Amino acid sequence: MKEPTLIIMAAGMGSRFGGLKQVAPVGIAGEPILDFSLFDARRAGFRHIVFIITEALRQPFTEMICAHLPEDMKVDLAIQRLEMLPEGFSVPEGRQKPWGTGHAVLCAAPYVDGPFMVINADDYYGPDCFRQLYRFLSEAEEREGALLPFAMVAYYLKNTVTEHGHVSRGICTVEDGRLCTIVERTKVARRPDGSICYTEDDGASWHPVPEESLVSMNCWGFSHGLMDALARLFPATLSRIAAENPLKGEFHLPFAVNELLQAGKAEVRVLPSADRWYGVTYQEDLAAVQAAIAGLQKSGLYPEKLW
Repeated sequence: MKEPTLIIMAAGMGSRFGGLKQVAPVGIAGEPILDFSLFDARRAGFRHIVFIITEALRQPFTEMICAHLPEDMKVDLAIQRLEMLPEGFSVPEGRQKPWGTGHAVLCAAPYVDGPFMVINADDYYGPDCFRQLYRFLSEAEEREGALLPFAMVAYYLKNTVTEHGHVSRGICTVEDGRLCTIVERTKVARRPDGSICYTEDDGASWHPVPEESLVSMNCWGFSHGLMDALARLFPATLSRIAAENPLKGEFHLPFAVNELLQAGKAEVRVLPSADRWYGVTYQEDLAAVQAAIAGLQKSGLYPEKLW
């Protein structure tokens, strides 16, 4: 078995945050939230990291993230570009938005030759997910004719919402420890009465979601076969985007996984985590995340200076 790779999606434009949230300082020594994921990944066993970034982020990532990582960690930078499309497709006039998380992972394909984990750069996941997925990826085998072996670390919805606006969450249906479906809710928020709800009509109506629901936070473990599957699914998705929403439609990674599940081509083991998620979706989230991370450092979970 080849050693697992960690892919970190960091190309998002941070429009709701209002800046480069990937490198916003949250640690006592000014480390970004990303450094805590890298620290946890390294102590779980990961040694190869692929960052998916835009060209504009190359210099800040090189200087602020890559330069201080331990020498035993190999780093590759995969640049996600709008024009990186299958033959026969072109960027619609006026489009600036990236093609989504499924496309991002495809952009990392040249740097990955074995199983891999995928996370977001601007989320704090806690150490448990890295331990669970490193173990899964080190043991899972891809066999010809068999279902592709995937895994997902799922979080309880109540541990993943922000107090400062809506978030996107993949609500999971799980049976016998295996993922059945993911339904992506792009606007999930805690309401004034404390309940967690989603809306599909810009707030005209709200629908409750149980707090104990397991949700996808884009914390995945995949066999290498996912790369070929994404390459097959992307063209059809692009055709649908061109017809329905050419400027903002996206190729979401959970949608691709769900399609493989429904086609009977993959299985996803669900690994629940009781760790609390922290993220910097909005500028107003930053102070709360800084306080939470400082508390974790003072408790001894992390040193006060990571590197």
